[in-house]
Amino acid sequence: MAANPRLAETRVEPLFLDRWSPRAFDESAIAPSDLATIFDAARWAPSAFNFQPWRFLYAKRDGADWNRFLDLLLPFNAAWAARASVLIFIVSDTLIQGPSGEAKPSHSHSFDAGAAWALLALQATRLGYHAHGMTGVDFDRARTELGVPERFRIEAAVAIGRIADKAILSEALQSRETPSGRKEIAEFAFEGGFAG
Repeated sequence: MAANPRLAETRVEPLFLDRWSPRAFDESAIAPSDLATIFDAARWAPSAFNFQPWRFLYAKRDGADWNRFLDLLLPFNAAWAARASVLIFIVSDTLIQGPSGEAKPSHSHSFDAGAAWALLALQATRLGYHAHGMTGVDFDRARTELGVPERFRIEAAVAIGRIADKAILSEALQSRETPSGRKEIAEFAFEGGFAG
């Protein structure tokens, strides 16, 4: 693989630049201890009232549920995700228990689940894997097939695996198999109010 073309404007931790979303995976199994470490990192994400609304539903490539999970992805994603080590569906609880025990709508469930996903992806990178999040999912079928209650929102699916040579991908995907750039800070950070 070529050197990482990403350059930060500041002294950003290199791990953030090393994290990217490849599609070429090597079909290796994930060690149970590595998967546990990846989930443990996500566990430490911040959340409103420490409610921790995220749930991770997963299947390992060598497990009985692999094909069932893979079949819930849209064909474009299923074609490359089939080589991943694990598939995860990230789900968030849209309700939060109030002080008196009543459930009320959570304003930040997706935000909090996103924080957990970010830590998951970074820990995967630290362990030598890569995580690729995707919304190319048949969400209605996933809800039914995975038994997700109505109060939960299916946020996205994630493929995790060790990177492989991009030659295993179609020519169209090979050209996209590189860490992508990002907007300049001035395009999204505005002092004093909205300006974008």
